[in-house]
Amino acid sequence: MHPTASLLRTTLDVTARLTPGLAGPSAFALFVRPLGRPRLRPEEAELMARAETGRMLVRGIPVATYRWGDGGRPVLLVHGWSSRASRLAGFVDALRAQGHTVIAFDTPGHGESGGRASTVRDYREIISRLHAEYGDFSAVLAHSIGVLASLFTLRDGVRADRVVAIGGIAEFGYLLDQFRARLGVGEAVERVLRRHIEQRLFPGEADIWQRLDATHRPVEESMPILLIHDADDDVATPAQSRAIAAAYGSRARLVETSGLGHRRILADREVIAAAVEFATSPTPPSGLSKPSAASGQSDSSVSAVPSVPSATGASAVAR
Repeated sequence: MHPTASLLRTTLDVTARLTPGLAGPSAFALFVRPLGRPRLRPEEAELMARAETGRMLVRGIPVATYRWGDGGRPVLLVHGWSSRASRLAGFVDALRAQGHTVIAFDTPGHGESGGRASTVRDYREIISRLHAEYGDFSAVLAHSIGVLASLFTLRDGVRADRVVAIGGIAEFGYLLDQFRARLGVGEAVERVLRRHIEQRLFPGEADIWQRLDATHRPVEESMPILLIHDADDDVATPAQSRAIAAAYGSRARLVETSGLGHRRILADREVIAAAVEFATSPTPPSGLSKPSAASGQSDSSVSAVPSVPSATGASAVAR
């Protein structure tokens, strides 16, 4: 471990035990800060240049928004952590070809937006304001933590006809576990971080840890959800999507790929085709009713599509 990281871990552990009031803000500041700000890739530049761009202020921070189309039949794209809207570029033209307007944004600390940190409340505010501007979404297509944030927001008054969740995270506590593992800190740090999140982001709100989970109180009964997850995802384990599939029962369809990892899955041609077909079809494609052993579900109420093979034929983790 790098000496600086080791010192940080030790400092947080000791402070959490002796003066938890000081450790909470420090741990929180690290928790909400992305791991770098990925740059726009050359292959994304032309598409992003075609977008109609906008700005909104969230916590006083300028947030970049993007639109392809005239506003009719909107599909919302929601990026993940330490990512940006342009990473979902592969879906835009396919959705536009089906007559949909595509809406996207960079959350604070990501992409072209300002700030250095972001929270699930930022996601919720941005999605809610875009919903107020464009009306009900024909679909929401989200990746990683964007899945958790989208389902949290859809239980809060925002409406969508269906959801496509790729490499999704189901449990907010899973993010805390990952944070703790990354820093190598002890349980005391997680306890003070949990308290600080409750006080800072959701003061006075009950059952927040249950309510944040994507599996809590599944969104209205008529909304179908397609979950696509790679077996080699080392950021969000497939168990996260399986948990969402179990919560949504017969409305959920689970596809498991292999060899694509957490990020490369967004550029896979067959994944894009399956996601766009589900998002734009008048009714979910008939093939989605077939059960799949790849889902890992023993509950017969949870059905799944057969695994989508990688268009690249990759067999190793590729992020």
